Amino acid sequence: MTTARTDHSSPLRLGLRANLAQFSLLVAVNALVGGMLGQERTVLPLLADQVFHLNAYTAGMTYILAFGVAKAATNYLAGTWSDRYGRKPVLVAGWLVALPVPLLLIWAPSWWWVIVANVLLGVSQGLTWSTTVIMKIDLVGPERRGFAMGLNEAAGYGAVAATALATGYLAAEHGLRPEPFYLGIAFAALGLGLSTIFVHETRGHADAEARAHKAKDDGSDAHLHAELSQREVFAQTSLREPALSAACQAGMVNNLNDGLAWGLFPLLFASAGLSVGRIGVLAAIYPAVWGLGQLGTGALSDRIGRKSLIVGGMLTQAGALGIVAASDSFGPWAMGAVLLGAGTAMVYPTLLAVIGDVAHPAWRARSVGIYRLWRDGGFAVGAVLSGVVADLWGVRASVWTVAALTAVSGALVFARMYETHRRPGPVSPAPR
Repeated sequence: MTTARTDHSSPLRLGLRANLAQFSLLVAVNALVGGMLGQERTVLPLLADQVFHLNAYTAGMTYILAFGVAKAATNYLAGTWSDRYGRKPVLVAGWLVALPVPLLLIWAPSWWWVIVANVLLGVSQGLTWSTTVIMKIDLVGPERRGFAMGLNEAAGYGAVAATALATGYLAAEHGLRPEPFYLGIAFAALGLGLSTIFVHETRGHADAEARAHKAKDDGSDAHLHAELSQREVFAQTSLREPALSAACQAGMVNNLNDGLAWGLFPLLFASAGLSVGRIGVLAAIYPAVWGLGQLGTGALSDRIGRKSLIVGGMLTQAGALGIVAASDSFGPWAMGAVLLGAGTAMVYPTLLAVIGDVAHPAWRARSVGIYRLWRDGGFAVGAVLSGVVADLWGVRASVWTVAALTAVSGALVFARMYETHRRPGPVSPAPR
């Protein structure tokens, strides 16, 4: 690979309207990225139980652990590689890694094949989803960043929901394999084709914003505005900068409870005698509300600010998990899924917008990658924690435990994060 070049011969315009064609294409590409994840949401927990006969919850959650570790590590690298080589090469590489995933799931003779498939899926998701986020942030500029992240995540998780529902019905009609995974083959081929032929490089837009940002820097917060080393960006994002570090821990806990929902909810629903079709409906409700809700919550954060939505969303998720843990029938579980989706919709695009607000354009791609490292590390933490608690005390105890952690996370955001979106004018960090 060679270092990407930025062409400054013609001025680049920031904004959604000015870049609508490419932005819309990236929304479509991210929907295909979400579809690759959605092919597993209903079917894989049932495969673990009914085909591979993994009786221990911890063993059954190993595919989520593998996915989470691979995706978190790749998120970290994706930001650095996007700055070094350009956004488009990283996006295309992610789709190449995705191609064998559905085939491995179809042909898997043992559980280890499923784990390998999820390592590849995690790498692919880290490269493709991270890059579509970075590219949209590049294109829209600061004014409508929350709205842009809402559209991005709505497309991705709307596709997760639609694919989870579709694979549930396919599994009910044709069995757990191979038909549900044919969708993944189509998504990977289409995503690779669109990304290779039609997606354009966007790093030049970030460079243009960085030059404009540099003209406004007054030196009062040089540690945030200067070109930072990778170690310095990691420290600022993870620990030192209050809003960035608060966003990282909230993102991790958010995906911790998503890992719980992915791995254990279908088994909880099956234990109550629900059919595969109805389990598919429940598996789809949560990401459907999550995806559609982000169409409003991302834009809402541009008007009312980020912090209140994040705190409220984390507490809503905690309450939703409590409803799931306390219920034993389709109706209350559906209500819990709706609330869990609503709470996640409040949080997910808003946390990304916080990173975009605070991180300087010169190192924003790396900061996004570090945030997503922590956020998607929540899948791995959730797989281990929820699996161990479920093996020791049962699935409901696991759900209650994660509900409590989610409430604590919301309280930490309330205590540590300042409001990052102020209009008009650039954001100034809170005094330290």
